[in-house]
Amino acid sequence: MKTDFFKYQAQTSPHPFAIEIAKAKGSYIYDTSGKKYLDFVAGVSANSLGHNHPKVTDAIKNQLDAYAHVMVYGEFIQQPQVELCKLLAQNSPENLNAVYITNSGTEATEGALKLAKRVTNRAEIIAAKNSYHGNTMGSMSVSGVEKQNQAFRPLIPGTRFIEFNNDDEIDKITTKTAAVILETIQGGAGFIEPKNGFLSKVKQRCLEVGALLILDEIQTGIGRTGMFWGFENYNVIPDIVITGKGLGGGMPIGAFIADFQKMSLLKDNPKLGHISTFAGHPVIAAAGVSTVKEITENNFIKESLRKEALIRKHLVHPSIIEIRGRGLMLAAILETAELNEKVVLKCLENGLILFFLLFETRAMRITPPLNISDEEIIKGCNIILKTIDEVLK
Repeated sequence: MKTDFFKYQAQTSPHPFAIEIAKAKGSYIYDTSGKKYLDFVAGVSANSLGHNHPKVTDAIKNQLDAYAHVMVYGEFIQQPQVELCKLLAQNSPENLNAVYITNSGTEATEGALKLAKRVTNRAEIIAAKNSYHGNTMGSMSVSGVEKQNQAFRPLIPGTRFIEFNNDDEIDKITTKTAAVILETIQGGAGFIEPKNGFLSKVKQRCLEVGALLILDEIQTGIGRTGMFWGFENYNVIPDIVITGKGLGGGMPIGAFIADFQKMSLLKDNPKLGHISTFAGHPVIAAAGVSTVKEITENNFIKESLRKEALIRKHLVHPSIIEIRGRGLMLAAILETAELNEKVVLKCLENGLILFFLLFETRAMRITPPLNISDEEIIKGCNIILKTIDEVLK
């Protein structure tokens, strides 16, 4: 299988982990040799409830028995879609009451940008340096790392970039600005939290000039940072929120959410202003419903903060400079990028799955399932500490 993987499947990096997967259950992944790996990455924050969660799996199977794809999004009334939209609205501020489900987070970014331009009749987008919002052309256009973008230019014009957490740059938001798009916590940059009310200040400036605030909650949302939405930690409410990853419990999904009156602009002048064949796929939506219910009904949201404290307590080493992030969206920053790479790869040999961040090369991603046990957390931390010592010998 490995030979065929490298021969026929398009590659996304020069050196993939290339573990041959046999099965996955709970917080563990098993390869074809029978070796098991404790998963501290959760599909890059996507497997909110770990692997093969029985309630999510049952929801998928039950929906498959009823019907799968029947019509393009928004034409037929399908219970999983309606229920998921209602659940998301019920767990959001009052102005975020209309949901457009998509196939992925980057598609949600695209939809949010289109909606902002439609609402404001403006073209300029303000985004942050070192940001990441997805890999389609529109999303790349508002992602602020030229190393990632340079090979694909020209991208969509009209984006200006400001420095995250720099109050002096907020006045770059003007009456020409359709929207400001920011990650609530900058992910690829190293899990950088907003400081000194930065997001609230941006929102106030948006109100002054008639721009919209879009917050990208693809990683921070659905309970990962101690609140249902990450922005609830920072005293700000966006005009549009983007979600994805953890919403589907491991299934491919995204959504952008706004006020119903704003969202309605996409349905006319022109008609079909935003449309997708497979968005809101009923099987995927059923998985999303089950995931959201399980997270909100079982205290996993508040538990993410307690588990954060447990990780911080046990993951102490002279080579770990700091641990950034909130809840179960954490990044351990090691002394050098070289050390971090060696530790992550050696941890894989030692039965622990970790991963890197896009732009902060010293960062070790720690984003386990929200329902990971205390024992599994301590086990994973001990593997990291042991591995650092092994690498440093």
